Amino acid sequence: MPVEIEQMSARHPAARLGAAPALKPLSLAVAPGEQVAVIGPSGAGKTTLLHALACALQPATGRLLLDGTDPWTLSTAQLQRLRGRLFLAPQTPPLPPRQRVVTSILAARLPRLGLWRSLRSLVYPDDIGGAHEALERFDLAHKLWERVDRLSGGERQRVGLARALLSPAAVWLIDEPLSALDPTRARQAIDTLTQAARERGVTLITTLHQVDVATRFARVIGLREGELAFDLPSAEVTQRRLAQLYAQHEHELAGAPPAAEAQTAAAPAVTMVCR
Repeated sequence: MPVEIEQMSARHPAARLGAAPALKPLSLAVAPGEQVAVIGPSGAGKTTLLHALACALQPATGRLLLDGTDPWTLSTAQLQRLRGRLFLAPQTPPLPPRQRVVTSILAARLPRLGLWRSLRSLVYPDDIGGAHEALERFDLAHKLWERVDRLSGGERQRVGLARALLSPAAVWLIDEPLSALDPTRARQAIDTLTQAARERGVTLITTLHQVDVATRFARVIGLREGELAFDLPSAEVTQRRLAQLYAQHEHELAGAPPAAEAQTAAAPAVTMVCR
């Protein structure tokens, strides 16, 4: 699904009424099947951008086009169907704590199920094999029947990512997918997401704090204070550009710089480690 925004601005979902937009007028386009990393310091507007693309909040100005259609001109029923083609994975997955992992992960398929099948699946999961396979790709198949509240933070985050593999969505919008993962799990998770997106021809847009991971994507978008700082192929994201992007936020510039400058790099920093 092609994604295009035209001079779109948006307010953070938790912003007070009348607050200034967290995302200032911005224009960009993402082709079907493209994989894009969005980086920038805290408060840059990254999460607001994803929520706007997911039709979770309406633009303050400008417009969003999904598959050539402005979603906010659709009827309520049409908008709901369109949202079913979008998968938004928040940094903290909204997984009911007392629910079994198998039920939580199969909830990703609800947009394609009718009401009766949706209710039935809460009691009798109807694709246990599919859930097992998705979890296996994140090394979590052994947690299939575990309760969510018995998982570590890193395990819950990987369950949230595994839901994307069962979603019928054409666009995956993934917010900080590696924040609770150690370096080994982070590599596994991002490799699994990008490979699965390629296999299915899904458009993948993810925000990342790990600059060394972001620059493995073909295209990198830099946001600062709600504005577009750059939109470049990863090979052109130099250390100088990163220093400008993260000026006054150098502590957030974790990870190795782009490959072209790796010879001068320090070891990547790790901000949080969980199972």
